[in-house]
Amino acid sequence: MNSQDPLAQLRDIHLPATGGWWPPAPGWWLLAVIILITCAALAWFWRRHHTRNAWKRQARTELAILEQHACNEPAWYSRLNSLLKRVARQTHPDQHPESMTGAQWVSFLLETLPKDRIASRPTAEALAAAVWQPKPTLAPREALALARVWLEAQL
Repeated sequence: MNSQDPLAQLRDIHLPATGGWWPPAPGWWLLAVIILITCAALAWFWRRHHTRNAWKRQARTELAILEQHACNEPAWYSRLNSLLKRVARQTHPDQHPESMTGAQWVSFLLETLPKDRIASRPTAEALAAAVWQPKPTLAPREALALARVWLEAQL
């Protein structure tokens, strides 16, 4: 080859160096922001749902504790009625069930009971009266059965 030939002095075609992985393209930044916002929103909604339903978990736990310590004492029936009234206050706040007693409380329980309202009337009446009787006539298992059915309908 001739050293005077200018074309002989040219180098071969070479590709430019590839770009690195950083910084990412604007589309990846946008996707990252969308994913972060979505994750934050999901975490916020889950936490909100979890805290709003904490009373439901607490009611189920308290019912389980009452089942374990079932006895035929007015104090036990009072705790069971108290649990039912707290749940009723959460589910029916406009009716003010926490202030109901006697026949009014019994009729509220029966109105909000999903099934067997007529058959459950004696049990509901005995549950409301058991708080004031020195020796309640209602068996704890019957009261628990009514409370369980009523609570599951409300929760």
